[in-house]
Amino acid sequence: MSKNKGPLSGIKVIDLAAYIAGPYAATLLADQGAEVLKIEPPEGDNLRHYPSTLAQESRAFLGINRSKTGRVLNLKNPAEQQQLYALLNDCDVLIHNFRAGVAERLGIGYESLAARFPRLLYCVLSGYGSQGPLAGRAGYDQVLQSFSGLAHEQNQAAPQLLYGSVVDTMAGTLLAGAISSALYERERSGQGQKVEVSLLSAALSMQSARLIKTPNEPRDIARDMRSGGITGIHPCLEGHLYLSANTAHFWQALCELCGLTEWLVERYDTVRKRATHADELLPKLRQVLAQKSALAWEALLSERVPCSAVRPLADVFEHPQCTPHLHTFTHPKAGVYVGFAHAASFSRSGAPLPFSAPLLRS
Repeated sequence: MSKNKGPLSGIKVIDLAAYIAGPYAATLLADQGAEVLKIEPPEGDNLRHYPSTLAQESRAFLGINRSKTGRVLNLKNPAEQQQLYALLNDCDVLIHNFRAGVAERLGIGYESLAARFPRLLYCVLSGYGSQGPLAGRAGYDQVLQSFSGLAHEQNQAAPQLLYGSVVDTMAGTLLAGAISSALYERERSGQGQKVEVSLLSAALSMQSARLIKTPNEPRDIARDMRSGGITGIHPCLEGHLYLSANTAHFWQALCELCGLTEWLVERYDTVRKRATHADELLPKLRQVLAQKSALAWEALLSERVPCSAVRPLADVFEHPQCTPHLHTFTHPKAGVYVGFAHAASFSRSGAPLPFSAPLLRS
């Protein structure tokens, strides 16, 4: 165990959630020192059973559920419901992602638990929220990407999903932040409350820069802030390079380093002008970039122009900029593996050492 306890040391969390978003919120609390007990039904969290190239365990389950202890409870069994109530006597936060009405049928609805445990933060991760005509629907990451416009905005001609559970992890992050705020408020009021985040609210939050509508504008107006063909991913002699040159000094540096100083004229001197004339600029830029590999361009440009070679995920495990965020875990079934550990650092309270996800056992 680490001598650093983390800013949430002493906070006890029960995680009843499954899949990614709710459990990830609990994991973020564990990263910051909370004591998290993951309670699963006898068959286990469904994420355990998803396809995985790990022979003994789900890669996703290991990554999403680090630093938790585990226990199996069948909440349809009244005797095991009583065991959960006993745990709630000494609990600060309860997280679940049951569909509407399920928690009430299991005897753990908000009203009943709030009356019995007035300091409890009762936290719900839902698909569409608890109000509105779609409140009862099941929601998953890619369903909400499609519903919210996120997939459409990637490519309006051929909608595209963003892989990597981006809505799930955003929702979990929002919920963890909301829980921390509610814990702070409880220190003043002494009272718990219900905290809810939905996958829909997360998907919409991710589009705050697009989600602006003025009176009388057409439905199909461009809402994205894409800055034309210069900022983006470009093919190179080997590999691909992402670069961004939106500000004046980055644009000047790009033109100088690429031998394109003829572009340093009034016609192209703002990001909006460059977007307007992207059809003129892009072919020449790509002709230049095709002369070197993406890694060579990164080495040449990156001190003066924001850019990166497009790397495979496997490179993360070896890059010295990434390794401080990684930790070596030991799991009873999966063995030794390296995974993500902490997103935030705390200069005074520190954070506890992470440990592997729990086994499924009573």
